[in-house]
Amino acid sequence: MALWASLAAISCSKSASVNVNSRELESLCRDLPFEMKAPCLPCIPSRTLNLLDCGAVGDGITLNTEVFHGAIEELAAKGGGHLIVPGGIWRTGPVELKSCIDLHLEDNAVILFDPDFSLYPVVEVSFEGLDTRRCTSPVSARGAHDIAITGRGVIDGSGDAWRPLKKSKVTSAQWKQKVASGGVLNEKGDCWYPDEAYIEAERSADMNVPTGNLTDAEWNAMKSFLRPVMISLVDCERVLLEGPTFQNSPAWNIHPLLCKDLVVNNITVRNPSWSQNGDGIDIESCTGTVLMNSSFDCGDDGICIKSGKDADGRRRGIPCKDLVVENCVVYHGHGGFVVGSEMSGGVENVMVRGCRFLGTDVGLRFKSKRGRGGVVRDIWIEDINMTDIKTEALLFDLFYGGKSAVEALEDGDSQENGVFVPVPDETTPEFRDIHIRNIVCNGARRAMYFNGLPEKRVSGIGIDGCIISADRGIEISYSENVRIENAVIKTPEGVEPVKVTNSENVVVK
Repeated sequence: MALWASLAAISCSKSASVNVNSRELESLCRDLPFEMKAPCLPCIPSRTLNLLDCGAVGDGITLNTEVFHGAIEELAAKGGGHLIVPGGIWRTGPVELKSCIDLHLEDNAVILFDPDFSLYPVVEVSFEGLDTRRCTSPVSARGAHDIAITGRGVIDGSGDAWRPLKKSKVTSAQWKQKVASGGVLNEKGDCWYPDEAYIEAERSADMNVPTGNLTDAEWNAMKSFLRPVMISLVDCERVLLEGPTFQNSPAWNIHPLLCKDLVVNNITVRNPSWSQNGDGIDIESCTGTVLMNSSFDCGDDGICIKSGKDADGRRRGIPCKDLVVENCVVYHGHGGFVVGSEMSGGVENVMVRGCRFLGTDVGLRFKSKRGRGGVVRDIWIEDINMTDIKTEALLFDLFYGGKSAVEALEDGDSQENGVFVPVPDETTPEFRDIHIRNIVCNGARRAMYFNGLPEKRVSGIGIDGCIISADRGIEISYSENVRIENAVIKTPEGVEPVKVTNSENVVVK
């Protein structure tokens, strides 16, 4: 049954089963504390093309790459339409969407991307906020308009064939099974890799991005290291993701970059808890986005907002703005709702409300570091419920070091103490004017932690109404103009509920 939605036009699909419509989007964007135009839904012609009629075989064995390509080209040549993927397991290489195309997965449909690295050529992309190269994403679109991925099927990126795996993250039975599947181990024997090329590339990389002036041959020699995001949507307009399950991505799961009018509704995103860089959704430098009614269970950040990293991000200079996140749940993950650390182009005009974070490492996570630049401001967060948060319910960390909060805790990392205070410049990140109300957290290691920069303090933070039970209370450092009211912080007897250092104009009631 069709779940797509479109603008009201004679040539566009209409269905009584539409989950989201323009009127609902207008209602969501009305009466916000900032001005935001409701995103427009894609306009998809009503014609349909069934993958079966194109010669595809859904047996989980036959490779259908050319059939997908031919079907999309056929629809595109006619002006667009809905490519129907019926029940079955449709094994394929990368799929590129074109304008006015809806990839619609019916009940019991599984698009399974083949783990053969040779099917995914190396292309120029942006990853982790930097201009670089990666393997082609399983699903991609660039410069397209009016596109959708809808239905009730599953998109599986075969990410377990790409991702390294730490022995400590899985059971002994899972580890034995992984080692027996092939690949190689590192010198210590405590981490599995798909091949030796991955290990060699990792030694000289900046996080997950290769460095230096590499030749085409050198790029191609490290293909296993160049794990792609599963869904890559770059510079697209009027995009709808509604209904499917997205799982098992090689790196990030869904990555909209530089998109306008993006609607994400009622999707399920999941990766194993041990999946490295297994983010749920990373919305980067997008304008006019609504994300709602969706669930995330990930190996990294759940819902993450970005805008480029360091000089590359500042050169692009496009913030992520005009965003509403509503009625979403995040299970495992390094953070529930996250901003950064790649926020060099800025983030502004964001509303997050009515969400649940159940078992994430951090609840609300704001992170950056010196060298990023960018301003995060005008963020509103309300009506958030959390349970079993491993570290902080609310975290501002301007000394982010590339590790999750739990990993930093386990490794005994110490925070920079701010003895050296540089002069603020374009590389200095800033977090300010963030408004939070009605937060409930049942169980955290620490209620809140503000870890600002001495040269650019976290500022203008207002929190009205919170109930948090935690092992430690509120700790605020290098911050100013912070007001916390109507706060109930439940800590063990003898634990100081509030500790403020190197800060000004901090009021806690």
